[in-house]
Amino acid sequence: MTKSKQKGRPGWLSQLMKFLIPLVITVGLCWLMFKEINFREMMDIIHRQCNYWWIALGLLISVLAQFFRACRWNIQLQALGVNAPLHILVYSIFGTYAINLLFPRLGEVWRTGYVAQRQKATFSTVFGSMVADRLADTITVFLMLVWAFLLASSHIRSYLAQNQEQYEGIVTVVTSPWLWIAAAACIAFAWWFLTRKGAKDTFFGKVQNFVKGLWQGFAVVGTMRGKGRWLLFTVGIWGCYFLQMYVSMFAFPFTRDAVSEYGVSMAFVTFVLGSIAMGVPSNGGIGPWQWAVVFAMSFYGVEHTNAVAFANLSLGSTTLSLILLGIFAFVAIILDKKKNTKLNTQINSKT
Repeated sequence: MTKSKQKGRPGWLSQLMKFLIPLVITVGLCWLMFKEINFREMMDIIHRQCNYWWIALGLLISVLAQFFRACRWNIQLQALGVNAPLHILVYSIFGTYAINLLFPRLGEVWRTGYVAQRQKATFSTVFGSMVADRLADTITVFLMLVWAFLLASSHIRSYLAQNQEQYEGIVTVVTSPWLWIAAAACIAFAWWFLTRKGAKDTFFGKVQNFVKGLWQGFAVVGTMRGKGRWLLFTVGIWGCYFLQMYVSMFAFPFTRDAVSEYGVSMAFVTFVLGSIAMGVPSNGGIGPWQWAVVFAMSFYGVEHTNAVAFANLSLGSTTLSLILLGIFAFVAIILDKKKNTKLNTQINSKT
């Protein structure tokens, strides 16, 4: 075997694992879910009890959330001197979610590269703005988690009291010293790596320069104009995501009754746990999201098969909408490229 092949193998295996691990998680969790479910009974529940108009309304609200996300990102990019048309950013957001269905996390890299190339901007700077965009989501989800825990604390305690093994498992993980040692070691290594001095053309130097570009794109949030609008769009994004969950619960009598009995907090807790599950590496959240939603609904007495029916229909309809929006986005991007190519040709012919 040649040296070139030996050098290429780790990269090939690394790329394979990036796509294989999420696929295994998705397929494995879905198999475990349907293994315990009477599939015909679940489909009968969806067919006979679902009011699809509520699902459709939820999907329209989710599209509005993606539009708000493009508007928020536009504020960050303008502060960096990247003046991309809003419709181009909307296309990039639609495309991101579609790509993530097949290749988790690759969508963010794609939209960064697409916008950077179209606007002739630095990749690392645009990528840094995208990281800030996602970090804002992480902080928002954390704040909602704290609020959700306070709202559902009595239901969670009741559930854990009836499931002692799960409670003991959670305590064991959180109190394990190895967890905190590993976290401290990762932080120390990252600090050493980023502060180590080296020539600019070395591996360390290139990584440090890339990180500086990321920081530039991230730090602009604190100094940019329009911070108020940026915060409003953040509220709009997550408000729409929550409203999608809330109105979708009116599609089935059992979720509608649960909301009627426990109030908006039931929908909010379910939404927050589902949002956290989206952070698990999987194809479009398929698998982890349903498990989180079913788990949350168990706090409020929703029967398991009913909860699975709701979760699968909700995520299935959302996935279908993301595919359609992705197709629309990629067609629009192709037409935009052809338009720009034709325009550039005309300009060059006149000079």
